[in-house]
Amino acid sequence: MADPNPPSPTLIALLPMRNLVLFPHVMSPITVGRSKSVAALQQAMAGGLPLGLVLQKNASDDDPSLEALCAVGTLATVVHHVSAQSDQHHAVCRGLQRFRILGPAEGEEHPFLCARIEPLEECDERSPESEALAMQLRERTMELLALLPSVPAELVHALQATRGAAELADITASVIDAEVAEKQALLELPSCQERIAKLLKLLSHRIEVLRLSREIGERTKEQIDDRQRRYLLREQLRTIQQELGETDAVDEEVGRLEEAIAKAGMPADTEAHARKELQRLRQMPESSSEYSMLRSYLDWMVELPWALPADTPIDLAAARHTLEAEHHGLARVKQRIVEFLAVRKLSPQGRAPILCFVGPPGVGKTSLGQSIARALQRPFVRVSLGGVHDEAEIRGHRRTYIGALPGNIIQGLKRAGARDCVMMLDEVDKLSASAHGDPSAALLEVLDPEQNNSFRDNYLGVPFDLSRVVFLATANVLDQIPPPVRDRMEVIDLPGYTQEEKLNIATKYLLPRQRELNGLSAAQCALSEAALRALVADYTREAGVRQLEREIGRCLRHVALRVAEGQTAAVAIDAVDLDAILGPAKYEREQALRSSVTGVATGLAWTPVGGDILFIEATRAAGSGRLILTGQLGDVMKESAQAALTLLKAQAQALRIPAEQFEGIDVHVHVPAGAIPKDGPSAGVAMFIALASLFTHRPVHHELAMTGEISLRGLVLPVGGIKEKLLAAQRAGLKTVLLPARNLKDLRELSEAERAALQIVPLDTVEDAIRAALGEPRAPAGGFELS
Repeated sequence: MADPNPPSPTLIALLPMRNLVLFPHVMSPITVGRSKSVAALQQAMAGGLPLGLVLQKNASDDDPSLEALCAVGTLATVVHHVSAQSDQHHAVCRGLQRFRILGPAEGEEHPFLCARIEPLEECDERSPESEALAMQLRERTMELLALLPSVPAELVHALQATRGAAELADITASVIDAEVAEKQALLELPSCQERIAKLLKLLSHRIEVLRLSREIGERTKEQIDDRQRRYLLREQLRTIQQELGETDAVDEEVGRLEEAIAKAGMPADTEAHARKELQRLRQMPESSSEYSMLRSYLDWMVELPWALPADTPIDLAAARHTLEAEHHGLARVKQRIVEFLAVRKLSPQGRAPILCFVGPPGVGKTSLGQSIARALQRPFVRVSLGGVHDEAEIRGHRRTYIGALPGNIIQGLKRAGARDCVMMLDEVDKLSASAHGDPSAALLEVLDPEQNNSFRDNYLGVPFDLSRVVFLATANVLDQIPPPVRDRMEVIDLPGYTQEEKLNIATKYLLPRQRELNGLSAAQCALSEAALRALVADYTREAGVRQLEREIGRCLRHVALRVAEGQTAAVAIDAVDLDAILGPAKYEREQALRSSVTGVATGLAWTPVGGDILFIEATRAAGSGRLILTGQLGDVMKESAQAALTLLKAQAQALRIPAEQFEGIDVHVHVPAGAIPKDGPSAGVAMFIALASLFTHRPVHHELAMTGEISLRGLVLPVGGIKEKLLAAQRAGLKTVLLPARNLKDLRELSEAERAALQIVPLDTVEDAIRAALGEPRAPAGGFELS
């Protein structure tokens, strides 16, 4: 071994280092592989020239010259040396003193770098400032070591035992994790205080970085530890379940879903999507908030009827029998349904029209849909759209929302359990737009045969084929259906029933059904035909039969009470018994009360619940020539009244009404039931006849009613809702109806019996109406007097 304290040399062997800066008072391992470096190391170990370690400026230079080395290096002694078989030498060197290279060695050539140097003496000043810097440097260095992992205890002891500021600075410079250039700069600083000041800056930065790194690591470790804890607990639970012979609920659920997906018959792309979501579910912890949402989604996917069942043959004869057995009357409606079924039979894959049953409540719209489903031998499902104002009720909610569900269409298909079910969209006229969108716009895709083969529900996120669903729709008022929706459907009107039809329906359907509901048999209770007629005429006034069934139910409940109390004899209910059971009659025929009153005409009106009669009263009083209108009349009816009065004045001469009778009077037209708003272009003729009756003092026959609009030329214009109005006239006991001649074609909607029950008088002009309602004009006896 070389002497650890040799005399200060002037000529040394240089050992270039690529990425190592050796400081005095510090031992460091080195690896030598280049031939010149090995020769220099062997020369120093043999006791020749002293060894100096110096940093080369370019680390990639394999054969650096003297100019490629830094100017300041460290004299070192070799403490330990090991020679390896790979031509590499390992040594442990201890730094002794700084030196500065003065120039190349002169004279003898050497197989290694050799240079003349100047040793640099260490100026270790003893002052309070230097002692304070040394103390702070020791504290900061110990703080740094506390943040570093796996610090040797010998290093900590060496720092604590070191008292000299220069020695402490060199040891700290070797410990700090800094760039090689920064360490070389520290080595070259001649002043110890400058080295300590720079070291303190480096230490502050490094300590801050290490502290932040430790905090981040601790947070990450906490997260990893919590995840590992959950994983270990879950694995322990799985092991316990296996030891107890219990199957893993999650694996069982995933297996069930996988089997259900395989059996669902989904399209290829939809099945791939479902399996992808199932794979996500398999990798997701059961405690995750998304787990239950994803499982619910997959449950919906596997429970929907993706596969198309085999076509069931349609028996038209059986369909006719079903319709006849379950519905009375409605011949044209039944014929259209049979035609619809015939098209389905000939073209099962075709795009049959979507039928929309329009009519007042209680006329059997929904039951017709059920009959169609029975005739097709398909499941029937009803989707109520009344009051729906959110587009998501049709298209479904997106899965990002809490409590998301598919729309009513997909939910209906799940309830039906078949992709070719009969789906009735009930109350399609009661959809309403809101801030959440327009549900009728979303319904367009459902009802359009060009689009519904790839209907996309927001919840499912995949297309669903609705082309095989038989869609039916119901509505009370056609005008309230949005035009784009109405354009996609074929409208079938169900105007209402006559009294005879109601009587037949009550006998065949309503009475047996109510007997069954109230636990009675035919032997225990009987309603006479007179009682049923009285219920139809005096206790109900509707287009359908819903209220009639309620009244029959009230009668049968009265019987059920007596039977339950022990009466064994059969209970027969006749018309005279209804007053005691149901109370006095709710409706009466008001025409008889007005038979001798002038200025009163009976009009016919259309309402959303069927036709109705409308009384129009006219009177006159002294005044200034005003026309007074009361009874909640709309703008159209107000204009009709004004036109009727003007037309009457224009035809006063033909009606033998003196012109002075219109001077100094006010004409008042009133329509009773003023709390009910009334409007529509159907009361022109009735208003004109009421005014003509007033001024000619000739009453209108109490069994006569009329409908139609008038023009100022005296023409009678056609109106709508003829069948509903005629049925209302028949229900009210009227015998004659004045009808615009251009509406005679609408009589084909009525049956022969319905047409025979009424005398129809066609009107072309108001003169026809006057002749039919008032008779030929004649001068009243005694002239005209004001009422």
